[in-house]
Amino acid sequence: AEDVRQRTLDTGNLSALEAFIANAISSSKVTIGEAELLGGGAVQENWRLDVRVEDGPRSGTHVWVMRTDAAAVLSLSLDRASEYAVLVAAHAAGTQVAEPIARCEDDSIIGAPFLIQGFASGAAQARKIVRDPGLADWGRSLATDLAQQLARIHSVKPSNAEISALPVPIGNPAQQEVANFRSALDGSPEPRPALEYVLCWLVENAPYFGGELALIHGDFRTGNYLVDEGKLTAILDWEFSHWGDPDEDIGWFCANCWRFGNEHLPAGGIAPYADFISAYEQSAGRKLDPLRLRYWEIMAAAKWATIAHLQGDRYRRSGE
Repeated sequence: AEDVRQRTLDTGNLSALEAFIANAISSSKVTIGEAELLGGGAVQENWRLDVRVEDGPRSGTHVWVMRTDAAAVLSLSLDRASEYAVLVAAHAAGTQVAEPIARCEDDSIIGAPFLIQGFASGAAQARKIVRDPGLADWGRSLATDLAQQLARIHSVKPSNAEISALPVPIGNPAQQEVANFRSALDGSPEPRPALEYVLCWLVENAPYFGGELALIHGDFRTGNYLVDEGKLTAILDWEFSHWGDPDEDIGWFCANCWRFGNEHLPAGGIAPYADFISAYEQSAGRKLDPLRLRYWEIMAAAKWATIAHLQGDRYRRSGE
């Protein structure tokens, strides 16, 4: 369930990374002026890179982000190559995501695979967003923007060649999700009978799925997007992406665990249900069933409980 290693980037020796980036973007020389480990990211490390490109199509100065595995990774998360493919597909679909620039699967460059993407400004800390004094003014418009973005994500289908490596679930996507949770929990040293009871309920009550599979962000919630003065600037953290039922993302976004105390604003703690749901329905061109969404909110609680257990196991084993 986890892979423990040393932290990645040696900021005193960036020559290999500079050479890799230069080759990837067709430049004769790239210089990294500063590399700073950013806060946040429970599963991945995010490094801000101040980059100067001497020539080529990206000539000039840039601020980019390098994403790589944290010291110990969760088995539920994608590898960087798969995440990069998802970013490329989402970006091509018009999703507001920082531009994917390059990926590297060679461990010798920094000690682990990584990807490079553009830098987006703004704040992501969920508790600050839901308590921002300006939320009353821009919360509903932000929820509308997020719903429209989610519809674009769901427009990406399994036929997309960029992400053909992602496994396509066979049968009911909800039951497949539960199977994934159980598989991840099998490596845990402690039994979780209460969680297993909920997982059994989710299997027995899984709603019929007769729709079309879509790209699921997998962690679409307040805290995983950037906001700058009430405006959405980027959607973050795609490492749990997979094919599935589009209602999954909506249930996750609206689940109580991601309202951060704003229970009266069930859509991500920033807006009423109606604003988010109506904007999504209009953008996606399909009606949502409230009972199905409540099921996926219960699934969201079970998923978060599974991830929290795995993170606890990871800390006990590795201290990370």
